[in-house]
Amino acid sequence: MNSIKIEIKTYTKVISIMFVTISMSASNPNNKIFNSLIPAPSHIDYINSNLLIKNTLELDYDIHNKGVHRIIQLIKTDLNKIGYKTSNRDNSKIKISINIDPNISDSSESYILQINTEGIEITGCDNAGIFYAFQTLLQILETNKTEKTKYIKGVIIKDTPRFKWRGMHLDVARHMFSVEFIKRYIDIIAIHKMNIFHWHLTEDQGWRIPIEKFPKLETISAWRKETLIGHYSDKPQKFDGKRYGGFYSKNEIIDIIKYAKDRFVEIVPEIEMPGHATAALSAYPELSCTGGPHETETTWGVHKEVFCAGNEETFYFLEKILEEVSQLFPGPYIHIGGDECPKTRWKTCKKCQKRIKDEGLKDEHELQSYFIKRIEKVLDVFGKRLIGWDEILEGGLAPNAIVHSWRGMEGGIKAANAGHEVIMSPTGYAYFDYYQSKNIKNEPLAIGGYLPLSKVYEFEPVPAKIEKDKRYLILGGQANLWTEYIDNENKAEYMLLPRICALSEVLWTPSTNKNYNMFLKRLKGHLLRIKSAGYNFRELD
Repeated sequence: MNSIKIEIKTYTKVISIMFVTISMSASNPNNKIFNSLIPAPSHIDYINSNLLIKNTLELDYDIHNKGVHRIIQLIKTDLNKIGYKTSNRDNSKIKISINIDPNISDSSESYILQINTEGIEITGCDNAGIFYAFQTLLQILETNKTEKTKYIKGVIIKDTPRFKWRGMHLDVARHMFSVEFIKRYIDIIAIHKMNIFHWHLTEDQGWRIPIEKFPKLETISAWRKETLIGHYSDKPQKFDGKRYGGFYSKNEIIDIIKYAKDRFVEIVPEIEMPGHATAALSAYPELSCTGGPHETETTWGVHKEVFCAGNEETFYFLEKILEEVSQLFPGPYIHIGGDECPKTRWKTCKKCQKRIKDEGLKDEHELQSYFIKRIEKVLDVFGKRLIGWDEILEGGLAPNAIVHSWRGMEGGIKAANAGHEVIMSPTGYAYFDYYQSKNIKNEPLAIGGYLPLSKVYEFEPVPAKIEKDKRYLILGGQANLWTEYIDNENKAEYMLLPRICALSEVLWTPSTNKNYNMFLKRLKGHLLRIKSAGYNFRELD
């Protein structure tokens, strides 16, 4: 076992232990420290035992477990940030004991956190469970400082996530953000016990990932000549006249992937096809139905230029791109979009019409299905699962595809009842580019819509229309942050926070434990932590 000591200036006192079961942490107003936990744990037992900490806390763990060792290094940094200093003293009698026990739960990422007069004990069913236990403990320790209490109340927290997919998306194609901000975004995901970062890398307005075999994606597709000022609906439209763009180098992407992995966040890259492809076609117009010329788009919305589904060179191009993306990203999933693909070009394209005839397809919707199924076979070779927005249902779903339902929940319901795995991201609950208030004069410019914090909290990823024996196919949920109108990092955080707090509770906490009024009470304390960490967020109404 290895020991690290953490200095904490309080005291210890032994009190007899008596268990008192509390069904919901936020329901006990006498325990403010636990009333700021976000997301709410699955189960809490309070015990009649106060831990008054003095001098140092000793982190006691298996030095041979490299995964736990990496977590400890992160935790030391996090403790320092909130004012707890490391120390090499040997006189501490209070320990944080860290153990792995896969038998504590049938679900991965689970943990047990115990605090009593003897100290603190963390037991994770795996390394992720250890990491999430520390996220809870960090909230408790920081709230202890904020509340200026002299003790931490004894408690046993038994916690497990409700869903395996707890995701947050970021579009970097419309507007690009720095590597430092991407890491900061991952931090926000991780501290809320979420585990998926959906990285939207390509669009009509920009291509943000280098592909060695096709260098013009860097020199041409990554750039647009100017950007729309104001809203798309403004008449006349205005533009800034400034060239905009860029891309992440492979070394930067590798660095971000490692950063996320250390925080138990899986990165899911999205490479859009067959629509939302104008940026790529500006560099390789021969892969369009018309042959071009094309320009990377300067306005938002749905554009008619799409990859030619009748051209074999299109599939060679996309296969080589996906091969490089698969080699770069170690995770099991690649998102291919598949949404908002106009069929206008396909209807008049001789090559696409010949493909429809040769393959015995009924129409252009079945041509899109043919396209997605071919791409799925490519990804199968690379050991990846295909994820696509719910339009991939049109014309027939690829056999092993995961459906990402965004146009409401109907697509997800249909897919699950047909036996397919589903991620729920309905616009009415999970589109964080929507306004947070009906009084939009006091809000920054947004795409439209209205999604307040309360509505996010109402999100239920498993609708009653899904057959009971198919509900396990709902992997979880995700919110999406599209950036047509988010041109800086400060605004991105404003649109994200505090709505991600509500989403985290939707995806982690048992639905029977949810209570919006109690959530708001806990959120007030949690936002003090968010503020102290320097994040920008929308104040509660």
